[in-house]
Amino acid sequence: MFQNFFTELRQAKLPVSLKEYLTLLEAMDKEIIPPLVEDFYYLSRATLVKDERHLDRFDQVFGKTFKGLENLSAEISADIPDEWLRAINEKYLTDEEKAQIADLGGWDKLMETLKQRLDEQKERHEGGSKWIGSGGTSPFGNNGYNPEGVRIGQTKGRHGRAVKVWDKREYRNLDDGVELGTRNIKVALRRLRKWARTGAPEELDLDGTINKTAKDGYLDVVMRPERRNNVKVVLFFDIGGSMDSYIKVCEELFSAAKTEFKHLEYYYFHNCLYENVWKDNRRRHAEKLNTYDIIHKYTSDYKVIFVGDASMSPYEITQPGGSVEHWNEEAGAIWMKRVVDLFPHMVWLNPINQAHWHHSGSTQIMSHLIGPHRMFPMTLAGLDGAMKELGR
Repeated sequence: MFQNFFTELRQAKLPVSLKEYLTLLEAMDKEIIPPLVEDFYYLSRATLVKDERHLDRFDQVFGKTFKGLENLSAEISADIPDEWLRAINEKYLTDEEKAQIADLGGWDKLMETLKQRLDEQKERHEGGSKWIGSGGTSPFGNNGYNPEGVRIGQTKGRHGRAVKVWDKREYRNLDDGVELGTRNIKVALRRLRKWARTGAPEELDLDGTINKTAKDGYLDVVMRPERRNNVKVVLFFDIGGSMDSYIKVCEELFSAAKTEFKHLEYYYFHNCLYENVWKDNRRRHAEKLNTYDIIHKYTSDYKVIFVGDASMSPYEITQPGGSVEHWNEEAGAIWMKRVVDLFPHMVWLNPINQAHWHHSGSTQIMSHLIGPHRMFPMTLAGLDGAMKELGR
């Protein structure tokens, strides 16, 4: 079974090495945990998972391999109200009473009945033998008793009899393919970190202090510059029009970038880059900034990230006067080429599903302008790929 578990993890494209697998087997051989599935779950997760983005996929493989419920999430999906699961009392039975409570007759029957209960139940129940609730003899709930039950809404077992601990898949939103959230974005942006010690000596150098004290024979405190992320980033956000649907994810990206990068500059544009950009959308027409000055303000070691759906009329990119807001003397393509020539580390993040890009002529033109393999979808995997590209 353990070998099958390892094989299933590899087939699910989790980067589990043979050394880690052998470490897990060694831990099992030395009996460092009790012989319980739940304890084995935590041990194997700590041993085999190196990146939090893989936690949800690990949970699914574990559930499939060890007869868990996670692989049935597509069939059984319901948000059970917290009130149904609030434990007011607990069920304590004698051995004779426990023997009189029958199980449902196997895994398939248990799952079938659970789905039926989820469809039928409309309110909280307590102390009963059928519904999802607390303190009863139903197979579904918490703080009760059943010889073949599914524990729901309880942090740990009391009888050790639950077929599966069914809690929410807490790591679902860390998976590579999901839409981004601020926390997910931070995970991906960390790939671009480049740490360096800069500034005045203001941090205790513990190793240096110990060595200096041992050498001189008296306490000599050594300080050193703080270790900071030395990557410099310029963000260009497409704003307005079709991008209004993606305001939330852009806000999340901006929030995460401000946290992760000390050297961050940002500007707004609409659809395509032209002769002016701005920093305050409320005063976009009154306080414009010259794009030529902006792109020559920063050195070539800055990482440039464009965020936009690239959805527009192709003329907005290829023709003078093509802008929908003003008469642009030079085509947007010329401005984009200037950025590409000045900044070798540049990517474009596109919030539209990648499967739809080929339907948009402007998206294909923009992708060609910025260079091959520089446009990425705004998923965690896409952002991770963008950071790898910028880190080259």
